[in-house]
Amino acid sequence: MAFEGLADRLQSTVKKMTGKGKVSEQDVKEMTREVRLALLEADVNFKVVKDFVKRIKERAVGAEVMDSLTPGQQVIKIVKEELTDLMGGEQSKIAVSERPPTVIMMVGLQGAGKTTTSGKLANHLRKKHNRKPLLVAADVYRPAAIDQLQTVGKQLDIPVFSKGTEANPVDIANEAILHAKEEHLDYVIIDTAGRLHVDEHLMDELGQIKNNLTPDEIFLVVDAMTGQDAVNVAESFDDQLDLSGVVLTKLDGDTRGGAALSIKAVTQKPIKFAGMGEKLDELEAFHPERMASRILGMGDVLSLIEKAQDNVDETKAKELEQKMRSATFTFDDFLEQMEQVKSMGPMEDLLGMIPGANKMKGLKNVQFDDKQIVHVEAIVKSMTKAERQDPSLMNASRKKRIAKGSGRPVSEVNRLLKQFEEMKKMMKQMSGTQGGKKGKRKKGMNLPFM
Repeated sequence: MAFEGLADRLQSTVKKMTGKGKVSEQDVKEMTREVRLALLEADVNFKVVKDFVKRIKERAVGAEVMDSLTPGQQVIKIVKEELTDLMGGEQSKIAVSERPPTVIMMVGLQGAGKTTTSGKLANHLRKKHNRKPLLVAADVYRPAAIDQLQTVGKQLDIPVFSKGTEANPVDIANEAILHAKEEHLDYVIIDTAGRLHVDEHLMDELGQIKNNLTPDEIFLVVDAMTGQDAVNVAESFDDQLDLSGVVLTKLDGDTRGGAALSIKAVTQKPIKFAGMGEKLDELEAFHPERMASRILGMGDVLSLIEKAQDNVDETKAKELEQKMRSATFTFDDFLEQMEQVKSMGPMEDLLGMIPGANKMKGLKNVQFDDKQIVHVEAIVKSMTKAERQDPSLMNASRKKRIAKGSGRPVSEVNRLLKQFEEMKKMMKQMSGTQGGKKGKRKKGMNLPFM
């Protein structure tokens, strides 16, 4: 999960301030020392850390904290606001040309994920903004890049414009724009050549494309896992091309977060999008405030709602709610629910968006194993339709058959059946069908896929 180490350190640091009736200068000094260490460990630029800590210190010992009735909460609020500002303050939206198509130039080094990100961006514009994009294969030096972009375009059913490896990249881009106008397409996304390092020839070619096309956006694609190197690359590209924004890839990986927290402060260019996974729909608009909330363990309810709206069928959700209320929830419903939850992304990431989930007893330190979910699905799919509708039919021979069919031990089948019944009882209690009282979760009880 992105920022995991940094998030743990910052959360434990600011937690000490929570509920403090009085905050002394010594408290602030100790907190800012811990914040500084956490950020440096996360590979955040040293100058950025210095300025960030200085601002927090100045505000935390000021009147807004000292005169507050809840000084501890005020300090946490300050840390969140400064963290948000560090990453850009507000979401930086994508440009829209007054005269379509809007031209976006994708630049970056080889290996950063530029070609795949071009496809992800096209998919995002189509799904989220109802736009018609065109992908352009302008990397003529690496035949695999053209093939890769065409494969991505085919998977997404998005057109790809290509003239092969012999054409000039500037000519390819110009012809692509004419083609987009003829076809009434909204966006032209140009996948340009990359190198293993910044060099003069690369920058000259990119400069020619920029001067000929005057693109509406120039996005630098950088790998978040490269830390400060990503910031150095961003500075080099910005000096030559005057970037309009940055797209961070692999932000879901084992990244310390240094690039995301440094890039805006060093280059003054906003982070526009973040790649949150390998799938072609896992590109998110970057919201600094939401990311700051996630880092500080305050959740990200808005992103969670957006994911649910994108992936959950509203009609089915209402039917499911009714079944939960009337305790007629079956294993078939459970399978359907699992499929919808899985489509929203990894369970750990979803929990990270729920405020306070990381502090919930029973959820803290829980490891969510994708294999476990597969095992549960195998058990349920090995049941007959009658057994899924009415688990009370289960006897020893049926359980043995299900275990054999799913390749899981009988003990696992028994555990799933028990947990499923407990879950139904909990749902019934929470829906208020038992005397209108909210049911309490039984100690040690887990949902079947946890």
